[in-house]
Amino acid sequence: MKKFFAILGLIIVCSLFFITFIKTDNRSTQNEVVFWTLQMSDFSEYVNGVIQEFEAQNPDIKIKWIDVPFSEGEKRTLASVLSDNPPDLINLNPDFSAILAQKGALYEIDENSTGQFVPQIIDSLKYNGKLYSIPWYATSAVTIYNKDLFNKSGLDVPETYTQMGQTAEQMKKRTNAYIWLPNISENDTMLRILNKYGVNSAENINSTKASEVFDFFKNLYQKDLIPKESITQTHREALEKYMSGNIALFQAGANFLNMIKENAPSTYAHTDVAKQLTGDLGQYDFSLMNFVIPLRAKHKQAALKFALFLTNEKNQLELAKLTNVIAVNQDTLKDEFYTRYDKTDLMAKARVISAKQLTKVQPALKSQKNQKEINTLINSAVQEVLLNKQETPSVLDRVSKNWKLLNTGSRTRQTKASQTS
Repeated sequence: MKKFFAILGLIIVCSLFFITFIKTDNRSTQNEVVFWTLQMSDFSEYVNGVIQEFEAQNPDIKIKWIDVPFSEGEKRTLASVLSDNPPDLINLNPDFSAILAQKGALYEIDENSTGQFVPQIIDSLKYNGKLYSIPWYATSAVTIYNKDLFNKSGLDVPETYTQMGQTAEQMKKRTNAYIWLPNISENDTMLRILNKYGVNSAENINSTKASEVFDFFKNLYQKDLIPKESITQTHREALEKYMSGNIALFQAGANFLNMIKENAPSTYAHTDVAKQLTGDLGQYDFSLMNFVIPLRAKHKQAALKFALFLTNEKNQLELAKLTNVIAVNQDTLKDEFYTRYDKTDLMAKARVISAKQLTKVQPALKSQKNQKEINTLINSAVQEVLLNKQETPSVLDRVSKNWKLLNTGSRTRQTKASQTS
């Protein structure tokens, strides 16, 4: 009998242990945050280090990191957020994040949790006044210029588009080089320029100011003061022309300095950097990468907690030193990494200039519904105007009407969808 009770006791103890194990295992699975990044495998040591530190501080939360190829990011994200089991935290660009917000696929983030970030950056991410993403890091283009060409021309480096236009003719006459190749019909290049003049909607794309901006570039193009390829060639081709000494300045992120140094060391020896060109409003342009939390995510609060940990002062600075991106954490930007530079360190100089530009980015260009179609409208208009196919006001009147139709079409489709759902 004693043996029977001993065996029974052992069975009960084992059963309790097994039940406890199952509960613990389920709890672990239930608190596993699935985290997607875009092509960050080169920095796996950093990402894994942040994950380990977070898990040590939050033993009830586990992070499962999956790195997605950049080319597959949007396709895989769209499929996942429409499923019943999406990732909990996804690294995206703001344009695609805005599309998902428009579709009602993202979790709204409490703005009170975002005090660590640059306020202007947070404002730029809002959609219809609501916040659906957390910024991760930024880039802000600087003016990369050839000191030798500017010395030969006797010109100062321009700070505005107007000054650039005023110096274009003298640069060409004295050096046989163009001042700039603006790759003006690539992606949203023209929209970003227009935004610096307060032109950013269907309602003001046909304004007098918009016509002045289009005609400004038309005048440079017609007088052969910017290359004819400006309406067809890309940013990459502009870089090649800069490296070969055919253009005097090139606007890009600091990371392009390494490309110039590696591929055109003789040009790099004469290269310096300055602030980005500005328009009437005097603000600077920038780009972001951010995090979103799908509406159907199972661990929203844990995902938000991890996103805020990833973007704290310490982790932002460590990432910046590895990649040379610009932090979006206010305290990180106060570090001497972003405030001081050695005169012989061109990359550091560009980084400091870029960081300072983030304090003056309003009004930021925000992604809109049908953004790709809007880009196409603007870029087609650029080509028509520069090639003098039609008077600028007529071209922009048509753009305004078509832009409004795109907006109306979106609202109509949304209304029909809500009526059938």
